[in-house]
Amino acid sequence: QVRLVESGGGLVQAGGSLRLSCALPDMVFTSYDMAWYRQAPTKQRELVAAISTGGTTIYANAVKGRFTISRDNAVKSAYLEMNSLKPDDTAVYYCNAKWFGRGQGSWGQGTQVIVSS
Repeated sequence: QVRLVESGGGLVQAGGSLRLSCALPDMVFTSYDMAWYRQAPTKQRELVAAISTGGTTIYANAVKGRFTISRDNAVKSAYLEMNSLKPDDTAVYYCNAKWFGRGQGSWGQGTQVIVSS
């Protein structure tokens, strides 16, 4: 029902950078809390970063200082800037959108990030 369009994944060497994007082209974007989750093959899905409608951010300890979440309300998109990437960052990254932070939210299709050593 809520369409999320993810892009930006790929293959990068350790120490490199990638930027993921997540667009909600059909919705009132300012009404949604946005978040990025990731799931590695041998791990449970985990929260990576989140940003509220008001711009408040949270980060997983594993990525704090390396990743930055942001949003651009003018283009209805959220971003995840990933720097100093490590092999442990390898995962499928999923965007999530919650209407005013309520409920379980809607999910993007996922984008693969592979970090080689």
